[in-house]
Amino acid sequence: MRKIGMALVSMGIAGLALTAQARELMPNDRYMCSWGAGTAARAQELKLSGVSLYAARQKIHSYKFDKSWMRMMAMGITEQTYDSPTRIKPAAVRESFYSDCVRYKLARK
Repeated sequence: MRKIGMALVSMGIAGLALTAQARELMPNDRYMCSWGAGTAARAQELKLSGVSLYAARQKIHSYKFDKSWMRMMAMGITEQTYDSPTRIKPAAVRESFYSDCVRYKLARK
């Protein structure tokens, strides 16, 4: 019985060590989460101010993006934001999106 307890303790410590290693995000992952959170907050702001999804899409098409993946991701984030019935403030959307994105990125490691 004592050996089983020691094995569980050692496995728990090894699990904690792996978790500590996985908590480091790559700079580009952190940037992607931050950028996506800002995009979701802007989409929520447009939604709450009464701007239609069509007008929000047109606005996205007029933006200049640094990377090729950004335009399509911005469209997807905006559409998901508009599809959501939530009426929370844009700052709360930004915070929620960022924390969920970081949690997702860490879970993938």
